[in-house]
Amino acid sequence: MKPDFLYSTDFLAMNAPELGHTCMHLLCMAGKGSFVFNDRCYHIVKNDLVVIPTPARVKSLAAHPDLQVEWFAADYKFLQNLLPSNNYSIGGSISLNHDPVIHLTDEQATIILADFHRLRDRMDDRHLTFYRELMGSLCLTMMYDIFEPHAQRDASDTHTDRTAYIVKQLMDLLSTGISRTEREVSYYADRLHVSPKYLSATVKRVTGHSVSSYINRATVPIIKKYLDDERLSLSQISELMNFTSLSYFSRYCSKHLGQSPSEYRQSLQPRRVM
Repeated sequence: MKPDFLYSTDFLAMNAPELGHTCMHLLCMAGKGSFVFNDRCYHIVKNDLVVIPTPARVKSLAAHPDLQVEWFAADYKFLQNLLPSNNYSIGGSISLNHDPVIHLTDEQATIILADFHRLRDRMDDRHLTFYRELMGSLCLTMMYDIFEPHAQRDASDTHTDRTAYIVKQLMDLLSTGISRTEREVSYYADRLHVSPKYLSATVKRVTGHSVSSYINRATVPIIKKYLDDERLSLSQISELMNFTSLSYFSRYCSKHLGQSPSEYRQSLQPRRVM
């Protein structure tokens, strides 16, 4: 089984095969290093934070003798499911795919490093009943701490080309909650007046991820919100979300939540102590 959480100080391990399903967060503590991502070379120095949702695309790692880094990686889907669909993060991968390096102040770097250490210190506590909830809360804190410098970096970066505009319009559509009933790529292509093939190719090229992955990412929090409401039956939720059948709804939840709707609801109940 692939590990959900990994921590290391080994720069040359940041593209290891076991990280393929993760989102990598690396902080440069000292020295200099470089790597190639999406066929572009990036150089890092002290206080540079690297965030890469697909570390398998990292190559040509090079480190100066004085380079010191710490990194934390977590299952990408696990991190996605922690955030609300209309959060700033839904479009964040666009800029990170273009430039994964965020320059931090000393204060920001200290905060992020503290987040790494809290996660490192608790990642082996798998015996705890609420281990995943605990790690989820710590990961969420780290991500919000990253959002601040990330948003500051992108505030002055305006995209005017058509491809970036199309992706932004897709994200705006998804932020309205329309994926509650509309989950076909063709629907969004029609709304944006482009072909499904063009939309798929554009989103993949700009963000590194598929249109469907963003649709599902926007849909999961909606499902959770409905499942949290015990007044709604599973059949009612399935109908509200325009699934063709309860069994299809159940399969969708199993795939994207990691458990069936009934199992998810059961996980919300207080656990009895024997």
